[in-house]
Amino acid sequence: MDEPKQPGSSLRTGLHHLAVETADHDNCVAWYTEFFGGTAAWTLDSFSDLTRSRLPGIVRLTEVVAAGTRFHLFSRAASYALPRPDMLQFQHVCMTATTVAELQEWRDRCQRLFASGRFSFARPDPPTEIVVDDDGVSSFYTYDVNGLEYEFTHIPAEAEGR
Repeated sequence: MDEPKQPGSSLRTGLHHLAVETADHDNCVAWYTEFFGGTAAWTLDSFSDLTRSRLPGIVRLTEVVAAGTRFHLFSRAASYALPRPDMLQFQHVCMTATTVAELQEWRDRCQRLFASGRFSFARPDPPTEIVVDDDGVSSFYTYDVNGLEYEFTHIPAEAEGR
């Protein structure tokens, strides 16, 4: 007898992009491009009816491709002020580093850009120190220019699957 399939077991998915709303489009694109080492692939200022209904007031959208991820950075007209209390948001997004040395490089880059004075940050908090938990997982937390929290982590092979 065949085993019953678990709901969704035949479905596969992956992350296409992470959308980030910003009040300062140019500052945000510059930070994401420099911090993640990416490039601005394209920019839109004309949108479908569906997009305008989902994101009222959208005025510009830029895709930054970096570190194996696409970031869709968008801004709305000033009358749609941030934050939007009627919208649910992620608490944080976790990005992985393949080694502890790479994790340290991400933190060092974040610290350099934060201290450079070239960017305006919604939260004036520098990146945290790297901490290591009991399973050997290393991580640090930081905020982007909009105040969105990112975790960067390295999970050693022996801690995978926890």
